[in-house]
Amino acid sequence: MRGVMRRTFLAACAAVLFSGAAGAQDYPSRPVKIIVPFPAGGSNDIIARIVAQKLTERNGQNFLVENRGGAGGNIGAEAVASAEADGYTLLLTAPPPLTINGSLYKKLPFDPAKAFAPVALIASVPIVLVVNPSVQAKNVGELIALAKAKPGTLNFGSSGIGSTNHLAGELLKSMAGIDIVHVPYRGAAPAMNDLLAGQIPFMFDNMPAVLPQVQGKAINAIAVAGAKRAEALPDAPTVAETVPGFEASSWFGLVAPAKTPAPALTKLSGELETILKMPDVKKRLAELGAEPGTVFADAFGQFMTDETAKWGKLVKASGATVD
Repeated sequence: MRGVMRRTFLAACAAVLFSGAAGAQDYPSRPVKIIVPFPAGGSNDIIARIVAQKLTERNGQNFLVENRGGAGGNIGAEAVASAEADGYTLLLTAPPPLTINGSLYKKLPFDPAKAFAPVALIASVPIVLVVNPSVQAKNVGELIALAKAKPGTLNFGSSGIGSTNHLAGELLKSMAGIDIVHVPYRGAAPAMNDLLAGQIPFMFDNMPAVLPQVQGKAINAIAVAGAKRAEALPDAPTVAETVPGFEASSWFGLVAPAKTPAPALTKLSGELETILKMPDVKKRLAELGAEPGTVFADAFGQFMTDETAKWGKLVKASGATVD
């Protein structure tokens, strides 16, 4: 009797292991939706489409990008959080809905810490301080002087309340002791349009979105917000060279709904680890001023936990809040 029970138990274990392996091999068996919780045309959208194309090529199934913006990324994030946890609805996003909005919004329809399963850090990107050419400021020091000469009149745009670009502006406001006014937009693209038109004088934005405009001399990049100068803009100093200690950067990560089967998560992480090492992908990301991610699965989960703590402190210090 014990022998029969042992064989039955071993057979059951083997079936589970086999089904997991088979699941990884079979996934995906139909198109996969990647939701970007911000409008088309911004950095998030650009990088998502690079990844989606490669995943499509490697898996024989379409990975389709769907832009579902609004509420600082919360609308798209909620759609993924409430989707069936089968690996066929994913979220590729900048930090806000994963690590910032929990501190910013008084109430969210999902718990960022529990609603998602980590897959991969896709890319890290510098944030760039850019100005309309009509602005009489060629560097950070001159911009600060201009703001001090006209307190409360200098506006800066962002992709929305609580975005890393908004918080970079709040950080400059606090550390430089200036009175500047935040103008939130529904995404980076409409903010950039108003910067190009001179409706707002300056903004912080992610490198992939600003680089073409800077190279075309439509706007001026006067500094990068990261801890070091960016290879894509070698002549632009860091903000910290004028405001010591200033540092702000952004990233893009892929997550799935919580309780997504492990085989699908493992397959996705493995695919992305391979894709992000491909020379053509690295070259394309470098052209955008981005660096490929090197953090996957549980390590990416810990990364998000650390980022939540970091941004939470900045949100509290800035006094930013959304009802």
